[in-house]
Amino acid sequence: MTPARIVVVGTGYVGLTTGACLASLGHYVTCVDVDRAKVSRLRAGRVDILEPGLADLVGRGVAAGRLQFVVGARDAVRDAAAVFLCVPTPMGAGGSADLRAVEAVAAEIGDVLPAGCALVTKSTVPVGTSKRIEEMLGRTDVPVVSNPEFLREGTAVADFLGPDRIVVGSDDLAAARWVGELYADLAAPVVVSDAASAELVKYAANCYLALKLSYVNSIAELCERLGADINLVTEGMGYDRRIGRTFLKPGPGWGGSCLPKDTSALVKVAESVNYDFKMLTSAIDENIAQRDRIVAKIAGAVGGTLAGARIGVLGLAFKAGTNDLRDSPALAVSSVLCALGAELVAYDPAVDSELPGMTVVDDAYQVAKDADVVVVLTEWDEFKRLDWTAMAELMDGIDVVDTRNLLDPRVIVEAGLSWQGVGRPRAAARIKVA
Repeated sequence: MTPARIVVVGTGYVGLTTGACLASLGHYVTCVDVDRAKVSRLRAGRVDILEPGLADLVGRGVAAGRLQFVVGARDAVRDAAAVFLCVPTPMGAGGSADLRAVEAVAAEIGDVLPAGCALVTKSTVPVGTSKRIEEMLGRTDVPVVSNPEFLREGTAVADFLGPDRIVVGSDDLAAARWVGELYADLAAPVVVSDAASAELVKYAANCYLALKLSYVNSIAELCERLGADINLVTEGMGYDRRIGRTFLKPGPGWGGSCLPKDTSALVKVAESVNYDFKMLTSAIDENIAQRDRIVAKIAGAVGGTLAGARIGVLGLAFKAGTNDLRDSPALAVSSVLCALGAELVAYDPAVDSELPGMTVVDDAYQVAKDADVVVVLTEWDEFKRLDWTAMAELMDGIDVVDTRNLLDPRVIVEAGLSWQGVGRPRAAARIKVA
């Protein structure tokens, strides 16, 4: 395909990845943001987002003259063949998606978009948003196309350049096919649909993953009550090709920038058409219950009373490989512990900012000092490589609560500590020598 002139509005996680990757495919991309300081940093090659390969891709795009960063969308879109909306759609009041940013951009640029330019929603938006934008624009010469993203934090560049599928939807099918052709160099199936179906694909996929995670957390709870081992149970499940191995790891609950807001938004969409999505609301309730079960585990490790307990926390980001704290289950658990009077000392290799109610340190061993219990809340491989004998010597207590089943229980026990995970048998401590 002939390289296209593309404008990407928004340089957050999705927008910056989209812009840099489209430039790597040979297109000429202008990324727009309202934050002048951020635009200046990006022009200088400084990427604030922790995402493997992204900074290098940005640098190469700028050096090749295929990627630029500007402030303000109105002037940038005047000669665009496609404009990608990659602005935030956070959870709004009552749980519905907040579309104010999307609508504000559409209102800003609607009258200066060139005829034939495709206005592409990359942000996750509810079913019906394409029609809503079409009505706002009041133009029949600007097709609106839904092209949802399926990027995982920590592997976003790899996911964009090696996708499972590309979904494009519009009531103007020719426009949808043209947007699909922008990805022609990627070896992936392209699903072309109407706008409503494309918009629903994203929610359906994310909410299914949330259902799967809540399910495995429930099975892990059963394992603890029945004396089974969740690792062996999920191994047996994973060989079934109908189920697969992904999203079968229990933990402190699901979180991040997508699943909490998307599950809530789909419940609201269902309510708008008088459908009671009980399965999805149950998954949300189970996620909250999982956090409470983790808090109960930690309370049990310190004798039942959290008030005054010193807890060492390993991990704050919502998952390893990112510095994203949005709806982090680690923070959700930590906030409850703080509210119950615990004293928290926390470490995360990607987080150095102070957080309410806890002390954030820059060395993992500092969390163990005088700790009554150490809790693993994010699955960083770094924690597996810690000297747990040295950790044990720093601790007052002997308990390690591993909410990610990350550590080798034998290593923990050999260090003189007690290990308990999620859905797995406990590993008893040896007597700790003072």
